[in-house]
Amino acid sequence: MEQTTFRSLVIEELNGRFSKTVKTRSIGDLPKNDLLIRVQYSSLNYKDALSATGNKGVTRTYPHTPGIDAVGTVVHSDNKKFREGETVIVTSYDLGMNTPGGFGQYISVPADWAVKLPDELSMKESMIIGTAGLTAGMSVLRLTEHIKPEDGKVIVSGATGGVGALSVAILAKLEFEISAISGKTAEFDFLRKLGASEVIARKDFEQENERPLMKGVYAGGIDTVGGSILDNMIKSLQPMGVVTCCGNVATAKLNLTVFPFILRGVSLIGIDSQNYPMPYREIVWNKLAKDWKPDNLVDVYNEISLDELSDHIDLMLDGKLKGRTIVDMES
Repeated sequence: MEQTTFRSLVIEELNGRFSKTVKTRSIGDLPKNDLLIRVQYSSLNYKDALSATGNKGVTRTYPHTPGIDAVGTVVHSDNKKFREGETVIVTSYDLGMNTPGGFGQYISVPADWAVKLPDELSMKESMIIGTAGLTAGMSVLRLTEHIKPEDGKVIVSGATGGVGALSVAILAKLEFEISAISGKTAEFDFLRKLGASEVIARKDFEQENERPLMKGVYAGGIDTVGGSILDNMIKSLQPMGVVTCCGNVATAKLNLTVFPFILRGVSLIGIDSQNYPMPYREIVWNKLAKDWKPDNLVDVYNEISLDELSDHIDLMLDGKLKGRTIVDMES
């Protein structure tokens, strides 16, 4: 391979302060693994923003390159499963956490982390989906194991975020009636365009309610934030209802009794996108490429360059982004 250097967003720590700078790095600096991949696109996730600001629960040591999503071309393979020239997706596992991630133009990863890009998806589409869409797909997969559209309405929290927006889009594709929760009143029309039949202001749904049960309104739900919203979702489920949970940005604590689980037989299913087993990842990616592929992917993303990434990390931390932000690593 002729090229030995590449551009990368590098997070550095100095005296407890963290900086974000695009730098030139050497391929020789990457860890030795099965696959060396030239990254075409990455995407910005909340975990990347945490890594970029020194959250030691995400990334232990610095300097570091975040980016838990990447799609690109295999330029070297020591594993028979993948050939040079094949296009692959790498999401989660340790990518971008303590292994140099997709905010660099090259990554080096174990073959077990990679999935072949389905024929029905472009590289750009795969990163619009990314970890957020994969998490949404996992949530929908688990939800639809238990309920069908005819069972009643479903509710989605954090609906203007990456996971929430794609959950709404996938559920709409499957013809569910959807109530979407959002704190961004300016984006209510955006959520209706994605397929929500009802939009609920976050302030109206997150109020703490001391009652152990509320009126059973929803057959199921997808929660991305935790806290009182998840409490109220669970308490608002119909008998045998199901909620999936994949986030705790509000809080990791629940303030519940066991009554929803005992008296209504409801279920709470946790979604771990980081270490989701590979056979299920392949199932979800293929569904997302075909039957579950949202009709409105172009409505849920914004494309930026590597040089614009630092500013967009700040915008994400300020809650000023909606949908997905993908990074063209070649621009």
